[in-house]
Amino acid sequence: MEDEEIYRKAKIVGISGMTVNERLWASGLDQAFDRAKRNNKPLARKILQALKVDRASIDKVIK
Repeated sequence: MEDEEIYRKAKIVGISGMTVNERLWASGLDQAFDRAKRNNKPLARKILQALKVDRASIDKVIK
């Protein structure tokens, strides 16, 4: 998945009031994130960063 695609999909109105799962679903990045979490932790981290997830939460989600 290209950075451009990640950041294009991550542009969601009202994202600050959403949970991580809601952000992933609303952006359509949920399946890509699930695959990345298993096989490519740096990509999974990049997806969460694009979705404006705070660092502490990213660290908890990506163990």
